[in-house]
Amino acid sequence: MSNNQQTSIDFPTILASSIHDIKNSLATVRGLISEMAADQKNAENKSFYQLEFESNRINNSLIQLLELYKIDSSHFILDIDEYSVSEILQEVKAQQAPLLYLNNLKITTDCPEDLHCYCDYDHICNALGSVLNNALRYTTTQVRLSAYQENNYIVFCIDDDGKGYPEQLLSIDSISNTRSNWISSSTGLGIHFVSKIAELHTAKNNKGFIKLDNDSPFGGARFRLFLP
Repeated sequence: MSNNQQTSIDFPTILASSIHDIKNSLATVRGLISEMAADQKNAENKSFYQLEFESNRINNSLIQLLELYKIDSSHFILDIDEYSVSEILQEVKAQQAPLLYLNNLKITTDCPEDLHCYCDYDHICNALGSVLNNALRYTTTQVRLSAYQENNYIVFCIDDDGKGYPEQLLSIDSISNTRSNWISSSTGLGIHFVSKIAELHTAKNNKGFIKLDNDSPFGGARFRLFLP
């Protein structure tokens, strides 16, 4: 085996190990930020909210990288159970509290209280949180989280009043096996991760998928996650 082949084989494992080390250091930093922000003198200092938000965002990106590595190396297992969809939306909203405070944005939720779905709770919350984070960064004043049942799917929807998704992104069909296009179209790690997590949720002959368009009732972007 050539040195180039050996390097190609070992690099993903080396990268995953490095990410673990970075996460450990970041956990220490996040702890220190929380302690400093808890100080009464710093309670209303927006700089600490910004630090907390950015450190959480880095941590979530690292988690997504690790999960994608596990998926690619066939070491990934979903923990499927039944959950309240309303509780999922509330958790996703709570994750973005610092950004809402910093930018004075409004976020609303709309979901039947008796709606339930079968999913991996942590991964779905992480995935939706990533999309919501992006929506909050590009919206103008408001974002709406909603969910409903459509045929054999539970649909999670995120609407905003920003400028909408770019045309090259809307042309990608997430149902087709075009995962490489998510990255080449500058959608970034988050949308690629969400697409993969959705795809891994299956029931009978159906599997999860995502759809993007600019048909938000607020005039901006609309993201939908379909879970069977």
